[in-house]
Amino acid sequence: MTETNGETYAAAGVDIAAGEAAVDRIKAAVRSTYRPEVVGDIGGFGGLFDISGKGGARPLLVSSTDGVGTKAMVATAAQRFDTIGIDLVAMCVDDLVCTGAEPLFFLDYVSVGVLDPDQMQTLVSGVAEGCRRAGCALIGGEMAEHPGAMQPGEFDLVGFSVGVVDAGRVITGANVEAGDVLIGIESPGLRSNGYSLARRLYFDVARRSLDDPAWDGAATSVADELLVPSVIYSPAVLATIAAVDVRSVAHITGGGIPGNLNRVLSPTTDARVERSAWESPRVFQELQRIGSVSDAEMAKVFNLGIGMILVVPETDHAAAIATLAEHGHRASVIGDIVAGGTGAVRMV
Repeated sequence: MTETNGETYAAAGVDIAAGEAAVDRIKAAVRSTYRPEVVGDIGGFGGLFDISGKGGARPLLVSSTDGVGTKAMVATAAQRFDTIGIDLVAMCVDDLVCTGAEPLFFLDYVSVGVLDPDQMQTLVSGVAEGCRRAGCALIGGEMAEHPGAMQPGEFDLVGFSVGVVDAGRVITGANVEAGDVLIGIESPGLRSNGYSLARRLYFDVARRSLDDPAWDGAATSVADELLVPSVIYSPAVLATIAAVDVRSVAHITGGGIPGNLNRVLSPTTDARVERSAWESPRVFQELQRIGSVSDAEMAKVFNLGIGMILVVPETDHAAAIATLAEHGHRASVIGDIVAGGTGAVRMV
């Protein structure tokens, strides 16, 4: 091949060598997530996973994909990239577990303006940590450099997860009935939802910087509160499903409790949530105060301190809470199921 002094990919803003260096740096983190079912190693054109021993008599694969939204903008502004990957895994695997599925493997996609191996290593290490917490394998991914479309330092992070559940054990909510109770599992922060409003309130309305105290007298900064990593609930939820009759599971993400719990009710029931049954983390109170946000709007946008809701028979609620506690999660009864059929979720 004839060498020339013509245009190059590097001149257009894409550094292939940096990409290769980034892949070398993440290999150990990726391998640390492998389960016995992983076939092969990092570097191929596709990730292989043996499901022959999973899922019971009739295994069903369950898939979920998600991103971290504008929380990525906060991470970029704060130059903190170590936990946003945990958020990504949480958003995907905690959707899977709502069907009763065990997360098996995960793939990520990272796009950047300019590929920085240090930044990429930190981002993917966070994804790997999330996978270890969830018990799933990180078996593939993609890094894409988009000069011109994204500025240097900017990134976007999306993921895709696959789980398995036996067809006879799929959780659909069809057997939810009046008298069942709602078990709310606590969340210490915003997870990855509501950040467009949170950023507007803190930065545009209150005119605070990332380094300012999150509220008067706070020991934490705005950045600290907005970058609290999402809790990964799937292992604890799976253990609870094995221990008691879990009839429905809702992951509280965008849309808050009303917009997610209504997705897992039976056709003849509604839900009643007792807002006084738990105290929201202070960050939600501060966001509401800054913008004089109504209670209804807060409930529609934010999780308000509840990351997951399990619907169980009243007789099982103590065992459910105890199982969740054994796995490190605080949970409590936050409401009940009532006769209805409109799919309404009433915050009372």
